[in-house]
This record gives sequence, C-alpha cells and structure tokens, in this order.
Amino acid sequence: MSTDPHLSKESGPTKGRYLFRKDGAEAEITFSVTTPTLIIADHTGVPDAFRGQGVGLKLVEFMVADARAHGFKIVPLCPFVNAQRKKHPEWADVFQA
Repeated sequence: MSTDPHLSKESGPTKGRYLFRKDGAEAEITFSVTTPTLIIADHTGVPDAFRGQGVGLKLVEFMVADARAHGFKIVPLCPFVNAQRKKHPEWADVFQA
C-alpha cells in the first residue's frame, strides 16, 4: 500500500471511500460494498485545489493496491475510474468490467 500520509481509507459494512487530504482540502473515491470480495467504485470527487496534480490517479492507484492486498475486485461504475482502468491494462487483475 501507499506510504503517502495524505492517503487513507474509510470503510463500513456497506460503503466507504478512499481519501486524499492536504491543506484542509479533500478528494475522494466513494465505493459500495456488494460482497466481501467485490466493491463498486461509485464516484470520484476532486476539488479545484487539487486539479491538475494527479490526485485522482493517486486515489485509483491506492484503491488498486488495496484490492490486490486484500483480494477483492472493483466494478468501475465511476467514469473516471473506468477511464483509468482502460489506460492501465496492468490493473486488469483487480477490475471486473
């Protein structure tokens, strides 16, 4: 997993999110838990303060690393996550299209 201190994960039994926090601003990928081995990436939100800095990509990379570490698959419902999946064929092992 990432050693970036700005990245974290919040998770509950049915929903969660991957977070990037810095200087009072917060970016996120929200997800829904469908089974212990499958999540749906619902939405990516990146505030203007982070635009153009690759924060959205960092969040997807963090989610991919988490999926590999914990053995679950991701359904890329979010258009941004799906676009990143298509750009990174090396992530195919964690995505369920």
